[in-house]
Amino acid sequence: MLGSDSPSGNRQGEMNKPLSHNEHEHHPHVDNPGSPMPVIEGHASQGRFERVLRAGHFVVTSEIAPPDSADAEEVYRRAELFDGSVDAINATDGSGGNCHMSSVAVCALLSHVGYSPIFQISCRDRNRIAIQGDILGAAAMGVCNVLALTGDDVSAGDHPEAKPVFDLDSISLLTTIRTMRDDSMFLSGRKLDLAPKLFAGSTINPFVPPEASKVLQLRKKIAAGAQFIQSQYCFEMDTLKSMMKRAVDMGLAEKAFILPGVGTLASAKTARWLTNNVPGVYIPEEIIQRLETAKNQKKEGQKICVELMQQVKEIEGVSGVHVMAYRQEEYVSEMVAASGVLGGRKAWAPSGWTDASKV
Repeated sequence: MLGSDSPSGNRQGEMNKPLSHNEHEHHPHVDNPGSPMPVIEGHASQGRFERVLRAGHFVVTSEIAPPDSADAEEVYRRAELFDGSVDAINATDGSGGNCHMSSVAVCALLSHVGYSPIFQISCRDRNRIAIQGDILGAAAMGVCNVLALTGDDVSAGDHPEAKPVFDLDSISLLTTIRTMRDDSMFLSGRKLDLAPKLFAGSTINPFVPPEASKVLQLRKKIAAGAQFIQSQYCFEMDTLKSMMKRAVDMGLAEKAFILPGVGTLASAKTARWLTNNVPGVYIPEEIIQRLETAKNQKKEGQKICVELMQQVKEIEGVSGVHVMAYRQEEYVSEMVAASGVLGGRKAWAPSGWTDASKV
């Protein structure tokens, strides 16, 4: 049996014993952009993303699709597109049931140079043992943000024969993260030598019926430990406003930072495909017609995205916006600038790491 090769007796005990204070001094943190920021009382993490939100700034997040490659430079090239415009970068975890470089690896690479990545964890592919190990590993490599997802069905992806796990769901995953962070123990009850300092989040889709249940689901996720919420695509503002009004009335916007999601559409054809093939995506007909009549549909889609960002910022209870631009990531900075939602603030980027102590 593979597990039988583990070291035995006192040697195993020595390996599992935490380092003493003096031993830690041999491995000091290097003062570089990837170093953790100073601890602030009341913060769950030592990351910049949480710090910017708690400072009251309107934030922008976006996401990169991990490459089909073992090339670290490709990860950095994709992230650099957002420099100065995005406060945190989601690294998707097998989105759509398709295989790519792992989210934890992408986040470790980005953290090393000072970005604020958001480690997405899909419950589809790993059981609680593997997930808890990944959470510890991510925190050890400087990752400060984690997003709990149930995960897309494998039948939609490029490995439909894969066996889904779903040992946990997004709610129980949030509980797991909170237990490890706040109680310093595994789900088994075994104590941790050092708890992970993580800012935990999850997602909501305002457009999956019944609409009224979305606020109840939001409340459950916040009660389970979500400190920030990113939503799926919001192309229709009235439904989002209705959900946010209920969230504000219930005090949920005071308990978690809510970032509605917007996106840029390459064409009317893309818009119709999303509407017909992706559950929970609703794109009003007037937006599709606007794309169809535009001379340059891609540019019109970007203009619509800019307008949506501006509208989102005006909604009470909103703390930021999550911009999704699949295969149009190179236009995110341009759209953020055109929207003015950062209010003249420039999001931190590794190129300015000499100011790493500043928000």
